[in-house]
Amino acid sequence: MLYIWLDESTKEGEFYSNFYGGIMIDSRNLNDVLYIMKRCVEESGLSGHEIKWQKVNENHFESYKKVVDTIFDLLQNGLIKMRIFFRSNQYNAIGLTKEQKIKTYQMLYYQFVKSAFGLKFANNDMSKPLRVHLSFDEMPLCNDDKSEFRNYILRLNQVKEFSQANIRFSESDIIEVDSRNELPLQFLDLILGAMSFRLNNKHTIIPEGSRVRGKRTRIKEKLYKYINEKIREIKPGFNIGVSTGRRSDMDVWADPYRHWCFVPHNNIRDLSKTKKHKK
Repeated sequence: MLYIWLDESTKEGEFYSNFYGGIMIDSRNLNDVLYIMKRCVEESGLSGHEIKWQKVNENHFESYKKVVDTIFDLLQNGLIKMRIFFRSNQYNAIGLTKEQKIKTYQMLYYQFVKSAFGLKFANNDMSKPLRVHLSFDEMPLCNDDKSEFRNYILRLNQVKEFSQANIRFSESDIIEVDSRNELPLQFLDLILGAMSFRLNNKHTIIPEGSRVRGKRTRIKEKLYKYINEKIREIKPGFNIGVSTGRRSDMDVWADPYRHWCFVPHNNIRDLSKTKKHKK
């Protein structure tokens, strides 16, 4: 079985919006990974604290660096995989129905689950089903919309590439969890938040009435730069704002860490929403 924890961040940013993230652990590695995460939190002095990007400050900076080190040790050793998804505001989808616009959250999440991890390549023995367990951080949906969203995910069982690969989703394997009780979600939040922070130029914000950036902003930028260095150890030449390059479709499954900048198939480009235009 593959376990995937999923979370979302910034819904509307200045330049990039609809941030989604996922962290995947194979059942064969699950107990080891959870133990390593727990030990990291204890040794970093973060026990009893929910690890979140929004909580990054000077007092916890070194502790959060240790969490980042653990994340990337796990990635480099093939024990976890991580995917970050976001939408560039300069590409506006056209031709969407009113219902599709209302259900942007569900539709983008569906695309993320379907494609971000390259699950169609995951099953090495197609004679046996490979189950996928999805743990979503609490969804901002009413009960009817949650049920409908679960049905979207279950329809993946009928998608040719999944049925042929014997990848299976079941209702009992699509659950909601509380991030306060889930270390994979907390570790994911740290990376997802850092990407939204940098892509939306929050590192440049100067508080009203001040001439310089705030201390927490500078500390967050410092931690983001550390994360970026770690990514570049895995992906030299990594570009935060574009989809991670690939030599073959298999890379979407094989790579430990990837970004996906989603661009609607039918779109109109608005250059006024780019960073270059603002400059």
